[in-house]
Amino acid sequence: MKIKCVIIDDEPLAIKVLLNYFENFSEFEVIATFNNSLESLEFINSNTVDAVFLDINMPMMTGFELIKLLEYKTRIIITTAFREFAAESYDLEVLDYLVKPIPLPRFIKCIHKIEAEYNSKNNIKIENHRVEPHLFIKVDKKMVKINIDEILFVEGMKEYIKVVTAEKTYITHKSLTSLTDELPSDRFMRIHKSYTIALNKVKSIEGNRIQISSYTIPIGRNYSKEVKVKILE
Repeated sequence: MKIKCVIIDDEPLAIKVLLNYFENFSEFEVIATFNNSLESLEFINSNTVDAVFLDINMPMMTGFELIKLLEYKTRIIITTAFREFAAESYDLEVLDYLVKPIPLPRFIKCIHKIEAEYNSKNNIKIENHRVEPHLFIKVDKKMVKINIDEILFVEGMKEYIKVVTAEKTYITHKSLTSLTDELPSDRFMRIHKSYTIALNKVKSIEGNRIQISSYTIPIGRNYSKEVKVKILE
C-alpha cells in the first residue's frame, strides 16, 4: 500500500521540485497538488491523505490556518523559506519542518520519518516490512539507492566521491564530509582526509594501514590515535 501525499504551495517551481524528488520513492504517491490552501481543504477532509507537504504563506488562507481546520489528523510537513515559524509549527504537532530550497538529503530524512511513523501507526511490523537502512546518491543523472550495510568505504576525489561496495563502485558529485554526515556515526568513521570506512568491514590493521576486503586504506596522521582506539576497543 502506497503512502498518499498532497503538496500545497503557491509556487509552481516548489511543487515541481518535490514532484521530482518523489519520483525516486515508489512507495509514495502524490495524489494531488494545490496552489491555494482553501481549495485543498475540502479534498483533504474528503479523502485519505497520509502526508501533506504544506507551505505557510499561502493566498486566501495560511498553512497554519489550514491545519486548524482539518477534520482529522494527518502528517503535516511544513515547507517554507522562513526558519522563524518552526516553534509555532511544532506547537501544531507537525511531523517535520523543511526550509527552502530543500536539499535532497534533507528530503530523504523526512521521507524516512514519514515511513517510520506510518508503519508504527498502521502496526506494520519490522519483520514483515523491513526497510534496510539506505541512502540515495546521484549517478549519471539518476538517483541510485545503496544499502548502508553494503558500503565498504567512501573515497574523496576533489569534487567527487567514490562509494565502494563489494559488488560495485559508484561515483557522484558530492563532498566526502557531506556523505559522511549522512552515514550512522556508530558504524562509519573518517580515518583520512580522503577516506571514510565501515568499521565492521575492517579485516586488519598494520601500522597506519587498514585492510578492508582486498583494499588497503591509509590512516591519516591526524586520525591515527582515535581510529585505533575506536576499532580496537
